[in-house]
Amino acid sequence: MNAAVKKRVGIECPAHPNEFDRKRIERALQSRKRYRYVSPKVVPLTAGYLVESPCCSRNVDSEGGIIDIAFIHYETTSATWQLFRKDHVRETWELHSVHQRLNTATDELNADPDRLFWQ
Repeated sequence: MNAAVKKRVGIECPAHPNEFDRKRIERALQSRKRYRYVSPKVVPLTAGYLVESPCCSRNVDSEGGIIDIAFIHYETTSATWQLFRKDHVRETWELHSVHQRLNTATDELNADPDRLFWQ
């Protein structure tokens, strides 16, 4: 259901970020395939959620510090979730995919077969 339809039927979307969706992301990350032994953190940012985690592989941070894993942005005009990955070499965010539902975005983040997020 898109934002216009929700407004017509009286369903209001919570503003982003919000505690409900932050907790949904945290719970979803418990079923990730990579680096299950670290504890990622979901940080609310303007219109989205930053996923950060210790760098256990030492591929990005040789000292194992906290690195950015993903940014999940809720786009209000299209009522979609945008999943971004961090290009650590260029220090930029790249749009990875767009989803109608938050759970499909977190499913993609959790699977990560090409190690684009969990490096």
